[in-house]
Amino acid sequence: MKLLIATPSAVVADHADVAAVRAEDESGEFGILPHHADFVTALSVSVVSWRLDGGQQGYCAVRGGLLTVSGGEDVAIATREAILGDDLATLEAVVRGRLTTEAEEERQARAHVEQFRIQAIRQIIGFLRPETTGGGGDRA
Repeated sequence: MKLLIATPSAVVADHADVAAVRAEDESGEFGILPHHADFVTALSVSVVSWRLDGGQQGYCAVRGGLLTVSGGEDVAIATREAILGDDLATLEAVVRGRLTTEAEEERQARAHVEQFRIQAIRQIIGFLRPETTGGGGDRA
């Protein structure tokens, strides 16, 4: 079988010699072997795994996506984000590291937004009550 995993910006995996694919959708885990019926499903945030004809394993963490099987030989996955890994332990460490970094960046962004919101409220109050806050401007 052929396996193609792509994000909007890159082809992440492209193998022509795949013996089996495992993935997960909302109903649970499933496997795809050669000559599988045509199939379309929305993937969960999960790890897609495959075995090449030579026995090597491959892994890719995906942030959801769409999996299609066509002609019993072509498996294609389109996803917003994909992270390749040679083994599950390494892939888990990479994904955890990325999630930790993203969570920290999001926390910092929210803190900055909150600071801007507080500054805006203070300026509005200053313009509405110039006599009590010392800010504002002239009222005619």
